[in-house]
Amino acid sequence: MIAVACAAAAGAASADDAPLPKIAAKKPLKVGFAQTESNNPWRLAETKSFKDVAAKCGWQMVMTDANSSAAKQVSDIRSMIAQKVDLLVFPPREEKPLAPVILEAKKAGIPVILVDRNVDQSLAVAGKDYITFIGSDFIDQGKRAADWLIKATNGNAKIIELEGSTGASAANDRKKGFDDEIASHSGMQIIASQSGDFARDKGRQVMETLLQSHPEVTAVYAHNDEMALGAIAAIKAAGKVPGKDITIVSIDGTRGALEAIKAGELGADVQSSPFFGPISCEVAEKYAKGESIGPWVKVSDKFYDKSNVDASMKDGY
Repeated sequence: MIAVACAAAAGAASADDAPLPKIAAKKPLKVGFAQTESNNPWRLAETKSFKDVAAKCGWQMVMTDANSSAAKQVSDIRSMIAQKVDLLVFPPREEKPLAPVILEAKKAGIPVILVDRNVDQSLAVAGKDYITFIGSDFIDQGKRAADWLIKATNGNAKIIELEGSTGASAANDRKKGFDDEIASHSGMQIIASQSGDFARDKGRQVMETLLQSHPEVTAVYAHNDEMALGAIAAIKAAGKVPGKDITIVSIDGTRGALEAIKAGELGADVQSSPFFGPISCEVAEKYAKGESIGPWVKVSDKFYDKSNVDASMKDGY
């Protein structure tokens, strides 16, 4: 079960700002869901979560796939605006490019809920330009990964960091949370940091290259499980043993990652739940009834390591 806690209400809009659009009181609602890509288990589980909840929530889904392109996601959302959907729900692939289209939706009278990733708050503001952001505390995820790695390595490690998609709020914040915590421990050194675009094969390729230029590496922090699994493959190909020669920590909670923990190859994993369908339905229904929704509906995340992985396999996807 995902615990949900609403943050404090957003600041009041200025007098000349248009109010947030309302959700139409009708069934079914035509709901646009603009996915970023469908090339990994996390995204597939997120999309399925919306498909599964649609009938129960009274939603008629209009779904698109941006194929890892912020520009295509903007185009997909503009198409949904032109189709006059009743509600837009989507994870912005990048913080800045997706903010303007939120303002376009607001101008067209279409309410927006962001899930998983947020946008730059200097460009579009939660509670003012869109209803809310539903998602994890990515900075805390990075900090939790760092805390575990510090303990696991007794405060002494040479770290390669595999970053997520450039410009994504999840990548930016997971990096900040991890890097800030690591910086406070003199024995912990990030020797290389490069984007693997949240993809397994890209993570493998980047890790192969970094292993050659940094053979002294003793730890890896991956911003998601797909890159971690790619890194494990690269480490094995280099003749090293993941989990022994190189300690690895990641974020997501996929089935593959939990199995890697069980096998002793991945040290620990911070969950980042993809099951946003039910929460989005709940938030939309509350908003439609006039209930106050905070600017951030925070999702709580579990933590997996060898102590609880057997009992947690059911959480994997």
